[in-house]
Amino acid sequence: MKIGKIDISQGVLLAPMENVTDISFRLVCKRLGADITYTEFVNCEGLVRNSKKTALKMRFLEEERPFGIQIYGGQESSMGGAAEMAAALQPDLIDINCGCWVKNIAGSGAGAGLLKDLPKMERIISAVVKSVSIPVTVKTRLGWDHDSINIVEVAKMVEGTGAQALTIHCRTRAQGHSGEPDYSFIRKVKEAVAIPIIVNGSVNTPEIALTVFTETGCDAVMIARAAINNPWIFNHIKHYLRTGVLLPEPSFEERMSALKDHLTTSVVYKGEPRAVLEFRKHYSGYLHGQPGISKLRAEMMRYTELAPILTALDRYVDERSRGLCLEESDTLAA
Repeated sequence: MKIGKIDISQGVLLAPMENVTDISFRLVCKRLGADITYTEFVNCEGLVRNSKKTALKMRFLEEERPFGIQIYGGQESSMGGAAEMAAALQPDLIDINCGCWVKNIAGSGAGAGLLKDLPKMERIISAVVKSVSIPVTVKTRLGWDHDSINIVEVAKMVEGTGAQALTIHCRTRAQGHSGEPDYSFIRKVKEAVAIPIIVNGSVNTPEIALTVFTETGCDAVMIARAAINNPWIFNHIKHYLRTGVLLPEPSFEERMSALKDHLTTSVVYKGEPRAVLEFRKHYSGYLHGQPGISKLRAEMMRYTELAPILTALDRYVDERSRGLCLEESDTLAA
């Protein structure tokens, strides 16, 4: 898969996710094998209005390359201006969000809302492509709903604008995250266009990733929610694609090390207590299935500073090593 200077075979990418793919999480996934990472959703209207909070979402480190800034919006002029601002930071690519299904975005004519107005979608993509000299890519869905699946037509249009790759979430906007993704359209898209096609949507195991590559002929897969609970999935998929052998699940020690690194890095870039509060959503993934975890999580949820959380984690490691965590693994609670 070639996108500008990026050249990756069977890429495994981290999807842009709002309130998830900040610097600290991206670094974890990058170190665990993600080939390309992306920002959270960057609102073009916020950018062109010089919102500092919006601009901060675009901050990234050299270690993260190749790296993409994903922008969204429903106006050509704002999207073109926002793209120029994003390109000034010299990411490796700019991605246009034409797939977000949530009401406040799609309902305003941005994200997946553009699937209801393909001429407008084409104008917006063209405006971004013309505004920057770096590669532009697009992420979208199969269609607005089951009765309006038009992804082959969309793919041809995207290619015609000069965009250099297309990511397809293999559900409709109406499905959101529910129901099964339909990968069957990807082969038709691959036959219709020459640009790289990236598959997204419930690619949450190495076996599914292999099936998707084999059955669709796609150029890369993109991992979203599965990475939140299992950031090791990138290396696991890549190893399975190379060897056909599944790697073992990460050890307790690996999970604890990654948790601490992720949390402390988040504090570096966000400060306390914001980083500590926002990190709470990650405890379930890192501590999944460990004995006595409900009590530990309940304790950590009370803290807004880093030090007492690290103390609690160290105490848990010590107690576990001495066999004092006798509560059964409360998998559902964790």
